[in-house]
Amino acid sequence: MNRLPSKIFIDGGSPTETKEASERRSVTLGFPLDGQTTNPTLIARNLVEKSGKLTEKDALAEYKRIVREMSSVIPGGSISIQVFADEKTSAGDMLEQARERNKWIPNASIKFPATHEGLKAAGKASLEMPINITLVFSQSQAAAVYEITRGAKYPIFISPFVGRLDDIGENGMEVVKNILNLYENGDGHVEVLTASVRNLDHILYALLLKSDIITIPFKIFQLWADENFRNPADDYLYNKPELRPIPYRADVKLGRDWQTYDLQHMLTDRGLVSFYKDWTSLF
Repeated sequence: MNRLPSKIFIDGGSPTETKEASERRSVTLGFPLDGQTTNPTLIARNLVEKSGKLTEKDALAEYKRIVREMSSVIPGGSISIQVFADEKTSAGDMLEQARERNKWIPNASIKFPATHEGLKAAGKASLEMPINITLVFSQSQAAAVYEITRGAKYPIFISPFVGRLDDIGENGMEVVKNILNLYENGDGHVEVLTASVRNLDHILYALLLKSDIITIPFKIFQLWADENFRNPADDYLYNKPELRPIPYRADVKLGRDWQTYDLQHMLTDRGLVSFYKDWTSLF
């Protein structure tokens, strides 16, 4: 049995992909997927292909139907459902959305953005439900996530988006490495979920680093499945000289008030705008 050091999620907006990926993993490894991540862009793409323009109420009902179908495929896994927010959305609005979405399925994990209002909402939500902090691009954001969720009553995920950092010429996998290093002497209440995976090397290095979770788009998952879900070899080296390094910051330490950490990152801002635009384009 090819046991992996990381839990494996599928990243997408199609329950059909969820089912196929989980079945393929079960056949090869003997156990199904550990979970699923969704976001407004992925859900919007799936709905446009099937339904075209919708009312906001109908689009939300479709999102609910989709995650319920995903939940039925992997009832023992975690299904991440995102709150919809732009730069003007308040923590109160996000928390209200989160409480409603958490009722959709019994295995929900609600996604909040790594912004001030997002983390403010997440801190309260962590006492009520599993959560996933998304659009994370820095060690400083990760420190804030850790501190705002101290005392959480439910599982907490943090999702660094490695592919989007690669897109701007920075080594996104080093953010995963830095976050794992930052959390090494913590209490373990935050699980690191490697997200925005673009290739097999991202998967192999995340496994080598022992990222708690890796979420993988269906097309990349298929490539990995074709290689029988291989682990990295003992001499595996993630060497990307074309990407700028992101060094570990010794000055960013745990143990401070969450609001003292720098949450600003241009990719967080861009991602927030992109997700919200993709969702509202359905209406």
